[in-house]
Order: sequence, then structure tokens, then C-alpha cells
Amino acid sequence: MPAPKKGARFGGSPSHSRLMMANLAAHLIASEGITTTEAKAKALRPYVEKLVTKAKHGGVHRQRIVVSRIHDKDMAHKLFAEIGPRYANRNGGYTRILKLGPRRGDNAPMARIEFV
Repeated sequence: MPAPKKGARFGGSPSHSRLMMANLAAHLIASEGITTTEAKAKALRPYVEKLVTKAKHGGVHRQRIVVSRIHDKDMAHKLFAEIGPRYANRNGGYTRILKLGPRRGDNAPMARIEFV
């Protein structure tokens, strides 16, 4: 049996981490830019870039995989109809992270992640 993957879970269980990444990805696709903590933005970047790569190639099977990852059919449709074709000639690097400084309440480092 393979060892479980290690990684940042942001204070919750692995299932909570998966749901949080799905929600962050859906909101990023909806608004094409969100503000979150640096750690969450850095974890979200590879997650979203893999989804955009699937959307670039298209197909029903890939669309169903994306829906199973982000749990939102409308955002999956937007990803395949608008965002995927936009990056047809680009080989990765679909998002950028801009550091914003600390959050006022708890001094957490904040960042904005958006599509290029």
C-alpha cells in the first residue's frame, strides 16, 4: 500500500483541504481573481493550473473530471468555454500571485491570485 501524500492541510482534515481547494478554485474561475492568504494561494496555483490544462484540451471525459474536482457545473462550463480556449497557445503559467502585505486582524500574509 502506498504511503499517503503529505502536504499542508491548513488546520483541517484532508477532506476539508480538498473541499477548500475546490471552493477556492470555483471562486477563482468565477471572478478570475481572489484575495486569500499566501499559503492558500501557493497551494491553489498547481490545482487550478491542472484544471486549466484539462480545459485547454477539452472533451467530455475531462469536463467530468473537472466537475468532480470543483463540484460546480457552471464554473466547469465557464472554464471550458472561456478560460481554456484563452490559453490555447500557452504552455502553463496561467495564474499569477501578487503579494499584498499582512492582514489587519491577525497579521497573516495576504496575496491575490488571478489569471494572467
